[in-house]
Amino acid sequence: MIESIRILGVRVDNITMDEALAWVGAMVTTGTPHQIATVNPEFIIRAGRDAAFAAVLQGADLAIPDGQGLLWAARWLKRPLRERVAGSDMVTLLARESARQGYRIFLLGAAPGVADTAAERLRERYPGVNIVGTHPGSPRPEDDAQACELIRRARPHILLVAYGAPAQDLWIARNQPLLCVPVAIGVGGSLDFIAGVQKRAPAWMRRNGLEWLYRLIRQPSRWRRMLALPLFVWRVLTVRNHRGGAK
Repeated sequence: MIESIRILGVRVDNITMDEALAWVGAMVTTGTPHQIATVNPEFIIRAGRDAAFAAVLQGADLAIPDGQGLLWAARWLKRPLRERVAGSDMVTLLARESARQGYRIFLLGAAPGVADTAAERLRERYPGVNIVGTHPGSPRPEDDAQACELIRRARPHILLVAYGAPAQDLWIARNQPLLCVPVAIGVGGSLDFIAGVQKRAPAWMRRNGLEWLYRLIRQPSRWRRMLALPLFVWRVLTVRNHRGGAK
């Protein structure tokens, strides 16, 4: 049983990366569909005003703590999380596990050509990784049928969906029951990082919770999205009852 806490009403599971990878392996064995949500402060703020997104996060089978801001908030609420489990890191580790265990992986989303390039990079880095398909597709419901047909034919164990939140998470919740892929994960910009379209923050910035600053410097157009971060901090700080805030 995975322990979880609530941060501003959103569930976050207290799990480590090693445990999350083991969980994925166990779910692959079951063969039944499961959804992983990569929860970060932007997700939590968005969920506060988007009931459909909040419902998807609540219904996710695993809600990993993707973001140093969650670790800070959990400490403030006196329910500390053990470590950050970054979705971008999980993607490469799942590729490694695919090479070792034979997991079949499908890459869905990102701009045309990005998933193909990401697949090539992963094959170079992890010889034997079993990427069984890529497709840019679209998060629009009217485009679901084509993507679902390609995925069903490929029969992946793991589906990585890169449409950005909340579109990717809504897409998974809408289609996962029909696809019966054992594990589906919304991975945001991970394929862009792997393909080299976007550069990820240096490790020291990620360790110190400054990845958001690096992305803002490189992509100033993200400033409106980044407003969620100070709003998140303010809301957590103003929680009067720590126990009530963590629930």
